[in-house]
Amino acid sequence: MARYKHYDYGQMKMLPVSYERQILPGTFEHTLSFLIDHKIDLTIFEDRYQNDDGGAPAYDPAILLKIILFAYSKGIIHSRKIEALCRENVVCMALSADTAPHFTTIADFVSSLSAEITRIFRDVLLVCDEAGLIGKEMFAVHGVKLPSNASKEWSGTKADLKKKARKLERGIEHLLKKHRECDRSSDEGSMNAAREKHIETLAKALSKVERFLAKHDEKLGRSGKPIQSNVTDNESAKMPTSKGVVQGYNGVAMVDAKAQVIVHAEAHGEGQENGLLQPMIEGTRETFNELELSDDVMQKAKLTADAGYSSEANATYLFDHGIDGYVANTMYRKRDPRFKDAERHVPRKPDAPFSKPKKAPAHFQNSDFKLADDHSHCICPAGKRLYRGGTLPDYQGLSSIRFRAPKLACRHCPLRTKCLRHPERTPVRQVAFFLGRAIGAPEKSMDRMKRKIDTDEGRHQYSRRLGTVEPVFANIRHTHRLSRFSLRTRTKVNAQWLLFCLVHNIGKVQRYGSRVMTKTRKRRRTA
Repeated sequence: MARYKHYDYGQMKMLPVSYERQILPGTFEHTLSFLIDHKIDLTIFEDRYQNDDGGAPAYDPAILLKIILFAYSKGIIHSRKIEALCRENVVCMALSADTAPHFTTIADFVSSLSAEITRIFRDVLLVCDEAGLIGKEMFAVHGVKLPSNASKEWSGTKADLKKKARKLERGIEHLLKKHRECDRSSDEGSMNAAREKHIETLAKALSKVERFLAKHDEKLGRSGKPIQSNVTDNESAKMPTSKGVVQGYNGVAMVDAKAQVIVHAEAHGEGQENGLLQPMIEGTRETFNELELSDDVMQKAKLTADAGYSSEANATYLFDHGIDGYVANTMYRKRDPRFKDAERHVPRKPDAPFSKPKKAPAHFQNSDFKLADDHSHCICPAGKRLYRGGTLPDYQGLSSIRFRAPKLACRHCPLRTKCLRHPERTPVRQVAFFLGRAIGAPEKSMDRMKRKIDTDEGRHQYSRRLGTVEPVFANIRHTHRLSRFSLRTRTKVNAQWLLFCLVHNIGKVQRYGSRVMTKTRKRRRTA
C-alpha cells in the first residue's frame, strides 16, 4: 500500500514578512505606491489637520489613498471590508505599512475627498501625458447609470409624496385601532409587540416624508417641468437601464483615443444624457487649460458620442464652437447602407422566457398608402382614391401635402375600424406626406450633423468611438467590479466616480508608462 508524506492544514507557520518586498515592480500596487510617493502633490491635505501643537497624530493621506485605491482596484468599496483587507491581505498590509486604519477613518476620508480628488486626478493625468499616453486627437464621451445609496421607493413628485404621507397616516390609524381593540379584550402577547413595532416604523417613515416636504421645493427638470424627488438623496435620479429602473447617478467620462486614458469625468444625477455633453466638453477644456497641456484642446481634436447625446442644442453647440463632432442619432444605423439587410445585434428568441413577439400596428400607417408619381392623389389599402387637399403649413422646416378621402368611400368601407382611430366620430381618413425641407427654411443643426456623419469619413470617425470608450467602461465595470455607488449626494458620488477613473488611469501607467516610473520628482503646486 502506498505511503504519503503527512500534511495538516490546521498547522500554523510564523514567517518574517518584508513589506517592501511584497510590492513587486510591474504590479498595480507598485505603480500606485510610486505615483503617490513621487508624483502626486499631497500638500493639499495639510489644511485638513490642525494638530501641530496638540492632539493625536493623523493617518498619512498617502497611506489612506494607497489602501483605498488598491481596494477599489479589487472591487471593494465598503469601508469595513477595506479595514478587513488591511488585516488579512499581505499586499494591503504592505501598502499601509501595517497601520490598519479603522473603518470610520476610511469612510470619513472617502466621503470628504471632494475638495482634493480633482487635483489628484489631474496629477495622474500629467503623468499619463509625460508617458505619451494622451494623443489629444480624438475624444469619446460615454456614461453608465448605476444605483446609489438611495431607494427608488422613496421617489416621487411632491404630489406623490403627499399621497404617500396620507397612506402612511391611514396605516398608522388602522394599526392603532387594532391595538385599542386588543387592549379592551385584554389580548396580550407577541402580536401586540409586533404591532407596536410596526406603528413605530410607520411613524418614523411618515416623519421622514413630512420633514422632506417641509424643507424642499418641487424638483424641476431641464424643461422646467416637475420631476421626481427622492427623500433619501434628492440629488440622485430615477433612471431606466437595461437591467430595469435604478435610483442613482450617471457616471460620465471623456476618454482619449490614443491609450484610452480618461481625461475628464463627472457623476450627474440625470438620466437624460443629451444635457451632459456641453458640461463634459467644458470640463475637458478646463482640465487641459489647468494643466497647461493645451489652450483649447477641442479645437483640433475630434469628438464622438452615441445617440444618447443627440439633440438640436448639442449639434448647434458643436458647429458654433468649431468642434469637429460626430454625434449619431437614433436612425443612424437605418440610414447606413451597410446595415440595410442586417439582423438585430441580439436576435429575438420567440421561445425565450418573458419574450414578447413584435405586434403589428393596430392601424394603417402612411406607408400603407401609395402616393402617385405626380402627387395628385394616393391609393388607400382598400383601393380607394384619396384626393389632394392642399399643402399643410411647414412642420419643423419640412413641407408636406395632405390627402382626404371622399365620404362615400369611407362610409361603408370594411377596413374603417383599422383605418381610423375613432371610426364612431371621424367621417373620413386624412393622410399627410412629407416631401422634404421647405423652400427658404433654414437648415437645422441636426440635419447638418446627419449629413456629416452619413459620409464615408463620418462613418469612419464614428466607428472609432466603440473601440475608444467601451473598453474603458468594461474595465471599470467588470475588471474592477464597480456595480453601484455607496455614497449619497452628487459631490460625494462624484468623488467616488473619480476614484474609479483614477484606478483605470493608474492601470494605464502600469502597463504603458514604464519610462516615467524612474523619475522621482514630485510635483508641487504653486499658489
